[in-house]
Amino acid sequence: MKSAVITFPGSNCDRDAVDALQKIGAKIQKIWHQETKLDDDLDLIVIPGGFSYGDYLRSGAMAAISPVMQEVKRLAAKGVKVLGICNGFQILTESGLLPGVLTRNAKMKFICRAMNLRVENTGSAFTRGYKKHQIIRVPMAHMDGNYFADAATLKKLEDQDLIAFRYVDENGNLSDAANANGSLLSIAGIFNEQKNVLGMMPHPERAIDVNAGSDDGLALFSGLMDR
Repeated sequence: MKSAVITFPGSNCDRDAVDALQKIGAKIQKIWHQETKLDDDLDLIVIPGGFSYGDYLRSGAMAAISPVMQEVKRLAAKGVKVLGICNGFQILTESGLLPGVLTRNAKMKFICRAMNLRVENTGSAFTRGYKKHQIIRVPMAHMDGNYFADAATLKKLEDQDLIAFRYVDENGNLSDAANANGSLLSIAGIFNEQKNVLGMMPHPERAIDVNAGSDDGLALFSGLMDR
């Protein structure tokens, strides 16, 4: 699998993404955000977490107009898989590759802890390594992870089975307590209509080794290697 990891000013999870891809044996290109051409034969583009441009203006808004994003949009339209994690999810919504927006967490505080996620859809390259409604434990760290969209968008996400992950408790139940950032419908990650673009706030690239707390994120990356 030929992959690219994009770095923006303020990215801090690009090396974690590289580590996850190296662990599954992927070929990796490290791409600076000012690049204006990406290889046409890429299989995966990762937009990692961090605080691009210091989260000034609005999280992900400035990175969304970086030169490389035109190439990301072009390749996504051709079916290349795109994974946006945390700040990467914010960039995907700000660039229009995914609907909705990530707003300030409900309690107006930075959240940094492991979260229980329920796998809602296994019909994508990103999630085929999991079982339907499997509970996985993945860390998250963000200030602006509260997913918001209008009623029509939320209905479309549900009707078309475009919700990838939801925040749940340890038993797989939805609750206000389990939904730490206040996201509508407890959304932790969503797909585009073609399911080749995934945005998620928790960090699967930080959950690839049981010695570091969990390897529940590894199946997301290893599933991408399957044809």
